[in-house]
Amino acid sequence: MSIPAKDRKRWDELVTQINEARSRYYQSDRPTLADEEYDSLYRELVELENRHPELASGESPTQTVGGERSEMFEPVEHLERMYSLDNVFDDGELDAWFDRVVKGIGSLPPMLCELKIDGLAVDAVYVNGVLTSLATRGDGRVGEDVTANADHIPAIPRTLSGHSIPELVEVRGEIFFTLDDFTTINAEQLESGLPSFANPRNAAAGTLRQRVDKRLTELREADKAGARRAESLRGDVDRALRRLSLLRLTVHGIGATRGLTISRQSDGYTELAALGLPVSDRMDVRDSIEGVRDYISHYGEHRHDVEHEIDGVVVKVNEIALQRQLGETSRAPRWAIAYKYPPEVVRTRLLDIEVNVGRTGRVTPFAVMEPVRVAGSTVSMATLHNAFEVERKGVLIGDMVFLRKAGDVIPEVLGPVVEVRTGNERAFRMPTTCPSCGTKLAPEKEGDKDIRCPNARTCPAQLQERLFHVASRGALDIEGLGYKAAQALLSCGVVTDVGDLFLITEEDLRTCDFFTRDPGKGESGRPLTENAKGMLGQLDVARARPLWRVLVALSIRHVGPTAAQALAREFGSLEAIADADVDRLAEVEGVGAVIAEAVREWFDVEWHREIVEKWRAGGVRMADDAVDAGEQPLAGLTVVITGSVPGYTRESAAEAVAALGGKVAGSVSSKTSVLVAGESAGSKLDKAENLGVPIVRAEAFATLLSDGLEAALEASSD
Repeated sequence: MSIPAKDRKRWDELVTQINEARSRYYQSDRPTLADEEYDSLYRELVELENRHPELASGESPTQTVGGERSEMFEPVEHLERMYSLDNVFDDGELDAWFDRVVKGIGSLPPMLCELKIDGLAVDAVYVNGVLTSLATRGDGRVGEDVTANADHIPAIPRTLSGHSIPELVEVRGEIFFTLDDFTTINAEQLESGLPSFANPRNAAAGTLRQRVDKRLTELREADKAGARRAESLRGDVDRALRRLSLLRLTVHGIGATRGLTISRQSDGYTELAALGLPVSDRMDVRDSIEGVRDYISHYGEHRHDVEHEIDGVVVKVNEIALQRQLGETSRAPRWAIAYKYPPEVVRTRLLDIEVNVGRTGRVTPFAVMEPVRVAGSTVSMATLHNAFEVERKGVLIGDMVFLRKAGDVIPEVLGPVVEVRTGNERAFRMPTTCPSCGTKLAPEKEGDKDIRCPNARTCPAQLQERLFHVASRGALDIEGLGYKAAQALLSCGVVTDVGDLFLITEEDLRTCDFFTRDPGKGESGRPLTENAKGMLGQLDVARARPLWRVLVALSIRHVGPTAAQALAREFGSLEAIADADVDRLAEVEGVGAVIAEAVREWFDVEWHREIVEKWRAGGVRMADDAVDAGEQPLAGLTVVITGSVPGYTRESAAEAVAALGGKVAGSVSSKTSVLVAGESAGSKLDKAENLGVPIVRAEAFATLLSDGLEAALEASSD
């Protein structure tokens, strides 16, 4: 049965909104969607895919936990998977969760209640009492290695204490700033002319997810060379180290262990505290539903008495055996739930409504308000989504408005305080032309609430966003090409579209002041800055990126890394992908009809093909290295890689397998052909052994690539 056009269109909208929100939240630490809005959209997507299972694909948010790691850091595979939490927002939803627990185990067990800290989830592994890795949650399976930063965070013990140190313990916790420290940090930002952080969670995430080790190396080299920039670098490093030292940690979960046996979550916290790990002293075990509600009610009233931001309470089944009995869904444990508090509401003056233009041409109005403190931070702007939303809310420019932090994170205008209107307020009028390029605005399709700038090819706002996307870590990862550099390339006329990017020369950059500096002694003309030279070097590196990254960089709707890798494996070249029809594209596992149509539509646009030709002329790699069928030792094999493989990152190992005809999967199943097991292989190794899946040691990975499975297994048995 065919999918109704309205359902396909809505799926398309939901996937775009949710994936963009995830990217902003996890990768950029700049959330753009309220928790409540996100939850509502996610539930709608689940219901839509339940009705039409063929819509679900590898790019759908329903298939993942939600936080892909940044490629700025090395990957760390968690020993046991880290899950998200499902949310409830009122007593009725909480009662429904209690009912599911009772149905699963026969009675209501004791419940552990703890505060839900609004911070950054991390995973720490201690072997024989020594910290061996600290990682962000990432997608729940693989996170970012931030272990080097732990040296500068006193709240994270480098070694465990106590009389009985376990051989292995993996703990999960939340990294955060206290509200007082957050206020100090934002004051420093403003004094330095830098933008303030939206909330403590963003500040903590931004502080932890930085390469301080690289900055320290750059500073040492600058000091040795007597470089003038050493003083500036020293200031940046000092600020980064000072902020790292302010980070706090509260441990709230336990993963893999050896030499540590616990029967209750609360006992586990006691054990962890004895080892010197920071746990919350506000945790409590309640034996009844009324007791849980009392705990939730108490901290709902006293949430601002806590030294850090909280956005709710987490309720967990306390008995570990019962947790295992209830199990998990694909993304969240059934034995735990997060009760989210209603957001705090304040009043402020709506000074103006302005608009911005996004990468896809969508024109979004946003509220400019008198700064006001709400839910722990100062807010002066909030999105209004579209003109229909402005009208629905009934707000006028000049109104006093109700404002809340939806989910205590994203500012949201609720509506006007009509009673205090003076008559001087005025209605907002959505512009009819693009504020960036002057093109007449219009909905993309009849009935759309959003209006867009149709000048996708030359609109400066859209061009800048696309240039920045090409350089992003998920695409071609071009260091030095940020928003300011992209803006300079366009304003100076160095490029007219993303196709020109790989045709840039040193002479081109010399025509733009942004990329040059005043000449020093003995120099003539305006030399290029070090950043400009670095960007040119990074463009050379980007030219050799694998095909799937090129696909992501082209900004084809819905084509993220998963779909791009599947297409690259199947077709091998951009030309073959461009020539394929929708049916052929949709046959590729992990692609499906919606993504196939988006790919076909993109290549059917003439100026899109011109971009491809410019990149080809600029030396961008348009095909993965061809390998004859007879030289594909991994053809037909499904390979799972776990733990560290010497000489490879997780990504480069996967690319090596795919280049030789193999398919890389993320989990072990009866269909797995071989598990490549490196150091800290974890639960995947156990599962492979239980299923009888062949296992190749990481040291024999090179043999697997060169000589095939049989030879690698033989090498592993030596």
